[in-house]
Amino acid sequence: MICFHPSLGSYRRRCYYSALIIFVLLLSACATPYVQPPASRHSEVGLNGSHAVMDDGYQLPLSRWQAEGPPHAVVLAVHGMNDYSNSFDSMGRYLSQQDITVIAYDQRGFGTTQGHGLWHGAERLVQDVHVMIGLLRKHYPGQPLYLLGDSMGGAVVLASLNPEPLDIDGIILIAPAIWSRSSMPYYQRALLWLAAHTVPSKQLTGEGLNIKASDNIEMLRALGRDPLVIKATRVDVLYGVSNLMDSALAASPDLNSDTLILYGKNDEVVPKQPTCEWLGSLPARAARSTHTVIYENGYHMLTRDLQADTVLHDITSWLLAADKQGLAEINAADRMQVASFCVH
Repeated sequence: MICFHPSLGSYRRRCYYSALIIFVLLLSACATPYVQPPASRHSEVGLNGSHAVMDDGYQLPLSRWQAEGPPHAVVLAVHGMNDYSNSFDSMGRYLSQQDITVIAYDQRGFGTTQGHGLWHGAERLVQDVHVMIGLLRKHYPGQPLYLLGDSMGGAVVLASLNPEPLDIDGIILIAPAIWSRSSMPYYQRALLWLAAHTVPSKQLTGEGLNIKASDNIEMLRALGRDPLVIKATRVDVLYGVSNLMDSALAASPDLNSDTLILYGKNDEVVPKQPTCEWLGSLPARAARSTHTVIYENGYHMLTRDLQADTVLHDITSWLLAADKQGLAEINAADRMQVASFCVH
């Protein structure tokens, strides 16, 4: 805002006019961030070959990578913002070769779901996680079940911890989106609120921000050609994701499962500072173990970066470890200690 540049004129006068403009905009163009309502009918939940049916009748398209041999574990994977279940293809193929089954679904508003490009509400995304866990427990009885969240999917997983505990054996968080409002500058919070309540349907592309999501350029180009990957995001979706990240941060103290947290030193999507603050706030519980790996050469899209094989090997090792408490810290030349990473 112009208030941060006193040299352009009277500081107080500029701030006054800026506030007046905002007030007039609110009066003349007040709008409400849109949230797509759930489906209107009660339904029996279920799984079939191509999709899962939720309790409101809404269908979530499924992607499956079945273990090549007798499965050692099942992973339910929740994708990131503007992506869809196909984002786990390389991971799913890798884990299936290690006799680990991976199930992923398109979250509401993404991929091939109805209401593509619209925000369906954090509460509904969280409820879908609980329904999916229940379905997989019935479909794979006796199998260890793990929940994996990537970026925004990590925020959905964390938000799902509250109010009901998750019936899972462990959690994997890959570059979780925990950049809540409390860690944003006040002017950023104000501008997001203003935009969401004046131009909620305006679409933003992020062009010009020069954010590098991965060092795998060929993969990024393929995403640009994929029609199911959202390229322009509505303002009210960004507002909804901010609400989701707030919920994820609030629910983090309830993290009581064995957890693997992965983050890239070069992540330009989820900033370092809120990530380190979140890592430092996680409670220590004797009943669970938490392993955090910082990848020296990692970016945001860790399972699709050029060093993806290292990340996937670490995920496999953690999943197959019978004793998470006794599992030695994963060490290699391209990892960093968390304490060292966060103090620099």
